[in-house]
Formats: sequence, structure tokens, C-alpha cells
Amino acid sequence: MFSIGDVVCYPMHGVGTIEGIVTQTVLGVTADYYSLRFSGGKMTALIPVATAEKVGLRQLICEEECFKVLSYMEVPGDRGSDNWNQRYRENMDKMRSGSVYDVADVIKCLKLRDSEKGLSAGERKMLATAKMIISGEIATVLNEDPASVEVKLG
Repeated sequence: MFSIGDVVCYPMHGVGTIEGIVTQTVLGVTADYYSLRFSGGKMTALIPVATAEKVGLRQLICEEECFKVLSYMEVPGDRGSDNWNQRYRENMDKMRSGSVYDVADVIKCLKLRDSEKGLSAGERKMLATAKMIISGEIATVLNEDPASVEVKLG
């Protein structure tokens, strides 16, 4: 369980702070929700407390893990499927998993494909989102500027 003030990572959106726990009734069901404000302060989300970990809400990685992720990024990635739809679905599943290494795999795959023959608009957006998620998390943990961390990601 998370507490108010915890800084967490939420799949597809990145780093946020739990601002509160609110009770809401949705479709006749009353439940507790984490009120999460994302870095940048413009977006918020309500995540059901009961399923928070199942949907990928997690604590930030530690400092040591940040350096492991940066090292992992230096290892060449997999090209993914040659079928655009299948590759997009696989990468989207990795993004939704919440695993920092799955998101790193998405970056590595899309960077490799971009260097070979470019990316579609959807894959360019996915690459930008994946970089934002990882650079935001690493920057928060290491107290660095997200832009400088994104440069390290390549």
C-alpha cells in the first residue's frame, strides 16, 4: 500500500506524487482511490487502491537500479516483429507492464528501427513517451534534469 506523499511511477504516464486517498462511487460501487498528480503538475489520475499494484503502480527504482538501467540501455536491442501491428501491440504491452526494463526494451527496439528506416507517427510518439517515463524516473531518483538523462538514453 502506498501513502500520501509517496513518489511513484505509473505505466504510460511516468512519475507522480500521491496527493491523497479519496473515496468515490463509480457505477454504484464505492471504492478508495489514490489521487496521483504527475510531474509537471498539469495532469492527475485516480487509481483504485485495490488494484493499484496490479495495474503497475510502483515505487521508484533505487539509485543503484538507475545505473543498471542506463547500462542496460547501452546493450543493443531487439528489432521486434517486422509486422508493424504486432510490434506495436508488443511494445504497448511492455509500456503498460510498468517494468522499467520493459520500457527500456521499447526504447531500444524503436531506436534501432528508427536508425534503419524511420518510424511511423505512432511509434515516434511511443518512443517519446517511453523516453519521458524512464528519463523522468531516473532524473527524480538521481536528482538530475530529465533532459540531461534523456540525452544519456540516446
